[in-house]
Amino acid sequence: MSDTPSITRDDVASLARLARIDLAPDTLDHYAEQLAQILGAVAQVSEVAADDIPPMSHPLPLVNVFREDVVRPGLSNAEALSGAPSVESDRFRVPRILDEE
Repeated sequence: MSDTPSITRDDVASLARLARIDLAPDTLDHYAEQLAQILGAVAQVSEVAADDIPPMSHPLPLVNVFREDVVRPGLSNAEALSGAPSVESDRFRVPRILDEE
């Protein structure tokens, strides 16, 4: 494996065209250098990754803690509506915002 992958300004221009990004021609060399560094870093990680280590999403073991799903009594309709500024037909009454029926 080479130390630093080579990315040319033509490669950057092609990628920009595929991604529909309008890059100024004077920035292509700058982005080529940055992309080469990024690919080099990815190559280093690939070298370190061992076949005997399973892929993981997090370095620490995570366990979800769920509470017991127990049915509990909620508010009655009257209790829920007791603090409403306006009630109509056992429902919250709100101002009309559309001219639809």
